[in-house]
Amino acid sequence: MIHDTTIVFSRELRPVLRDPFSVIFTMVQPLFFLVLFSPLLPEETGLQWFVPGMIVMSCLFGAGSTGGNLLFEMQTGSHERMLVSPLRRSALIVGRALKEIVPTMVHSVLIIAITIPFGFRPHAGAVFGLLLLAIMCVGLGALSYSLALASKNKEWIFWAVQQTISFPLLLLAGMLLPIEGGPAWLQFLSKLNPLSYLVNAERELFNGEVFTANVGLGLLAAVGVAALGLWVGTRQMRHAVA
Repeated sequence: MIHDTTIVFSRELRPVLRDPFSVIFTMVQPLFFLVLFSPLLPEETGLQWFVPGMIVMSCLFGAGSTGGNLLFEMQTGSHERMLVSPLRRSALIVGRALKEIVPTMVHSVLIIAITIPFGFRPHAGAVFGLLLLAIMCVGLGALSYSLALASKNKEWIFWAVQQTISFPLLLLAGMLLPIEGGPAWLQFLSKLNPLSYLVNAERELFNGEVFTANVGLGLLAAVGVAALGLWVGTRQMRHAVA
């Protein structure tokens, strides 16, 4: 299993290494949000509050849309060739999902580096924050691949569902604006969103607070989404027809 997962991981990572500009280009959206929203926040807490949310946002949109790559492979026939190879079906989804860690970490490091000259000050807890983010992006990537498998031959379904889900998750997680001052029904929906707990954990970790209840909840949310995504993705891949 480890050997097969390594093969799939390296196969998926190779195009990223050959064309690193593609990873940088996908940062345009988070950077636009940084430029347009951060001036509206209080100066004393602006970037310290906003940047961790943007890092989670890059994970959401990056890992959440990666199933589009699998749809392209289905169209070209390369996915079917992978299905009939001697590789384990579970490795096909685990290796792909683990690959999502690399572009997510690159995005996160670049966002941090860009915002430091403007006053953002990450603390040592940010290292643990990046670990939580890596776990979450594995789960989101696996769920995205699962959606792609379920949308075979109907690509529009994948993009319709992906876009419909992504933006409510973005807004309900409080990445752009605080949820605390919103109506009760909005706060209730926010509590059902696992990304809300990750965003709260990232903000505390990037500000040096490590052993807190929010960090514990963020860890549980990340592990839960990763476990769910890998379970669903593995089932989908095992039932995929070449």
